[in-house]
Amino acid sequence: MACLDANIILLTDSYKVSHYVQYPKDTTKVYSYFESRGGKYPETVFFGLQYLLKRYLEGVRVTAEKIEEAEELCKAHFPGSTAFNRAGWERIAKVHDGRLPVSIKAVPEGTVVDVKNCLITVENTDPECYWLTNYIETLLVQAWYPMTVATHSRACKKKILENLRETGDPNGISFKLHDFGFRGVSSVETAGIGGAGHLVNFLGTDTLEGISTVRKYYKAKLDLSTVPPTCPGYSVPASEHSTITAWGKDKEVDAMENMLEKYPTGLVACVSDSFDVFKACADYWGGKLKDKVMQREGCLVIRPDSGDPCETTLKIFEILEEKFGAKKNEKGFKVLDEHVRLLWGDGIDYESLGVILNALKEKGWSGDNIAFGSGGGLLQKLHRDTQKCAFKCSYAEVAGQGIDVFKDPITDPGKVSKKGRLALVLNADGKWETKTGCAVGKEVEGDKLVEVFRDGKMLIEYAFDDIKARAAEGL
Repeated sequence: MACLDANIILLTDSYKVSHYVQYPKDTTKVYSYFESRGGKYPETVFFGLQYLLKRYLEGVRVTAEKIEEAEELCKAHFPGSTAFNRAGWERIAKVHDGRLPVSIKAVPEGTVVDVKNCLITVENTDPECYWLTNYIETLLVQAWYPMTVATHSRACKKKILENLRETGDPNGISFKLHDFGFRGVSSVETAGIGGAGHLVNFLGTDTLEGISTVRKYYKAKLDLSTVPPTCPGYSVPASEHSTITAWGKDKEVDAMENMLEKYPTGLVACVSDSFDVFKACADYWGGKLKDKVMQREGCLVIRPDSGDPCETTLKIFEILEEKFGAKKNEKGFKVLDEHVRLLWGDGIDYESLGVILNALKEKGWSGDNIAFGSGGGLLQKLHRDTQKCAFKCSYAEVAGQGIDVFKDPITDPGKVSKKGRLALVLNADGKWETKTGCAVGKEVEGDKLVEVFRDGKMLIEYAFDDIKARAAEGL
């Protein structure tokens, strides 16, 4: 699980290599924190730190070989400079046996916290390694990505749930947003941690790397002895355009019939817009193949993949209602025959979800009739400023004196940072609040920040089921 070949000395921004001589003389402590300063969503789902700690920080990380490798690169990278802190890294290798002398506290993963609150704190445990706290900022801040995916995914879940509570059955929520994002992200690692972030909220995914990630780093269960098998995420047999168009335009209906024959039971999804999606729904699924669709022990999920999502979906629903029938549920909204449903997976993000669901509701259709797939809109159209994630120093000790550290740029009040040692509590109103200026060595009652890592060792590891349960609170 740990990426032991990665050189922690080089997993930082270049300029941080030179920072060890820039702190005040006799600095012995640097204490910093990570937060979402605001952003698109008013609350964040904290997730992803455990992955980073186990993959990159846990265990022996600094060796003589890695020091040599890093120094050689830095001499070339900073020509004419003595920026490299060889003595500092050698101290970690010799005195600490290569383990990083830092303490990291964080709110339990899966916790939903209002923005503008502390989520992680970091401080050095060796007075001579004061420079290490912010050296590892670069790596730790990458928690922004799985955290933001989990936050975005949960916001989508809330939006879909709002519709289902009004028009259909909220119990089907777990499979209403399917992860189609693997091919659209920047790397396999991105797919893994982003896909994991989505699985915090949903069970549907085609990003296998997300499942592998939560199994390796979050104790997610896989058990073939249960019915159905226990797995962090599920998918169904489904076609793509190549498996349909390879039959030729004149034999598209044969390709569709093949799907029904090869998968006679359970869910099966078939892309149906290779040529004329309306003809496919009316003449193929609702015509030549109707009896086979209705005789299946399972549901056919029709997937249009082009066109205006609202207009196309509504027209398809009208066709399917005519061919297969529909009934009004107890909430007064139409639900298609149970043998047919629709999956829309083109251009889906938080905004388009709302537009489509509202358009269907206005025309009297239940959200039970449709599920969504999201790729780039789920895993890639996000960045660190989506939730304005930042890591700042708030406390230091210099020559034996504690100093509350902060920034307050006159040009941007939104970047004012917090002062002193911090604690995260729920106040009397049940709202999240970050306590600032906390006393050294004194526990703050109700502090939700838990020490998860110290001196190269994991102190707490969260199970994925517990993370999912925390994220589901308040939905």
